[in-house]
Amino acid sequence: MRIGAHVRNSENPLGEAEDLDVDLVQLFLTDPQKWNKPVVGSGLEAVRDSAVDIVVHSSYVINVASLNNRIRIPSRKAVAQQADVAAEIGALGLVVHGGHVRDGEDPAEGVANWRKLFERQAESGGFAVPIWIENTAGGDSAMARRFDAIARLWDAVGEFGAGFCLDTCHAWAGGEDLVDAVERVRAITGRIDLVHLNNSRDEFDSARDRHANLESGEIEAEVLAAVAAAADAPVMLETPADGMKDDVAYLRSL
Repeated sequence: MRIGAHVRNSENPLGEAEDLDVDLVQLFLTDPQKWNKPVVGSGLEAVRDSAVDIVVHSSYVINVASLNNRIRIPSRKAVAQQADVAAEIGALGLVVHGGHVRDGEDPAEGVANWRKLFERQAESGGFAVPIWIENTAGGDSAMARRFDAIARLWDAVGEFGAGFCLDTCHAWAGGEDLVDAVERVRAITGRIDLVHLNNSRDEFDSARDRHANLESGEIEAEVLAAVAAAADAPVMLETPADGMKDDVAYLRSL
């Protein structure tokens, strides 16, 4: 099992990786709440030149599915820009949330917007790194909350080589049973490229995205461990910082 952690300090990601004793790191390239263009600073250069593997998480403001031009168009641009910089630092892939349309709008149009993203990029040779779409926790009009919605999305984008990131907290909060989640996701996507292994502070089907440490949330730690083992993919912790070392130790103990 390859164990990684989302690092908070992009100026010194290697220091955090060493402190946590992880094999790979996930990081943002820029402020995740803004549309800033990413720039490779000294911290990113250091991790690029190290033996530690990198996964990039795209900015939270990105919503490829949106029917609002002021959100969708800059989202497409941001995904391409962040994929380019991710390739520059040697990242394995770029995680992008599935996104959503607004209440009353047709989710099928959001799916069509995802397909357009890949179609347009294919015209210029495709993305610089694999795009891993992540399931999300809430919203009845989300592209990737329920697994049946993920199936509709994959019918539209699977042919372009889209990857999948399974977040355990999101699946739990989204009302999907984790016991057979890996089997059901693989039946839809044919792949799991990364697991965001997070416990949840909230009850099943809460639609709340609040992460907890592996042994302290509402999900049984043994269930999370079983998901990580079955997925046979790198595991990335996005758990609270205070308990992340214990999370790594728990996984190592398995």
